[in-house]
Amino acid sequence: MKQNRHFASDNYSGVCPEAWVAMVEANAGHEVSYGNDTWTQRASDLLREIFEKDCEVFFVFNGTAANSLSLASLCQSYHSILCHELAHIETSECSAPEFFSNGSKILLLGGAGGKIDPARIEGAVNKRTDIHYPKPRALSLTQATETGTVYSPAEVATLAETAKKFGLRVQMDGARFGNAVASLGVSPADITWRAGVDVLCFGGSKNGIALGEAVVFFDRELARDFDYRCKQGGQLASKMRFLSAPWLGMLKDGAWLRHARHANAMAARLSSGLEKIPGVEILYPVQSNAVFAKIPAAAEEKLHALGWQFYTGVITPGESRLMCSWDTTTEDVDGFIADLREIAA
Repeated sequence: MKQNRHFASDNYSGVCPEAWVAMVEANAGHEVSYGNDTWTQRASDLLREIFEKDCEVFFVFNGTAANSLSLASLCQSYHSILCHELAHIETSECSAPEFFSNGSKILLLGGAGGKIDPARIEGAVNKRTDIHYPKPRALSLTQATETGTVYSPAEVATLAETAKKFGLRVQMDGARFGNAVASLGVSPADITWRAGVDVLCFGGSKNGIALGEAVVFFDRELARDFDYRCKQGGQLASKMRFLSAPWLGMLKDGAWLRHARHANAMAARLSSGLEKIPGVEILYPVQSNAVFAKIPAAAEEKLHALGWQFYTGVITPGESRLMCSWDTTTEDVDGFIADLREIAA
């Protein structure tokens, strides 16, 4: 291989130093199990500090569990969940939200750039109101979106206000929440509970943690019995400190934001270089750590042959997705651009 860092996914990257050191520190000696340890308490308290809210916090193994269990906590089996047609919970979670909610149906909404059009919410809610149709109960927002765009605080507030007008709870899939916060330059509270979000799935694995996501309930009443739901869903880690300690390492000195800013900056650098190459087109605004580009098929084949890994067809056929990570370097970016420029020439 030409290099050992790739643009296929931000899941390809390793563990960042801050998370790694925290895991090593948590490994020294014995600790209480099942989340009753000091590491989990400290990480939870730090999240409350960062969000400026006395929220309820749970740590689970992965994003699928975070999304599925949080949505299940908002819905009954006869309810429906509204989300964008490109949302991860629709396209990439093997019906896990439906499974864990005992059958809540997902209803799809349109909107440009991966963002939900607020007008589509009313249309979905009022499409049918008879008892034979699953009653809409929750709205799920993806931040950053599947196309790499981000919702501003005003956009989140508009969607949340519209949702709550129709009695919907608001869940946020924040697999790349750090990238969104870094892109917008706002406080985490401004694009969550202050804007009307009820529960956030805060992603760690795409931002430098080995595994583990945080489920943050801003309305504590909605978190009632969520610990039982986690246990039943196989998400209660016996050695919970190894899920929570990396969060403490990431949060205490702002490493989560530094790494997200770096990944975003690498994506901006990559986009800037690609758009100067003839035959290459940037397809969506680059607002986080993702670059979607139209690259000639012959050039793609040659890039793969050189050892570069990236996905094509994630959104639509012919669109290549290039993801930057916390450890992407300027050399990685410039090397990719140089190779593609040479191929194009």
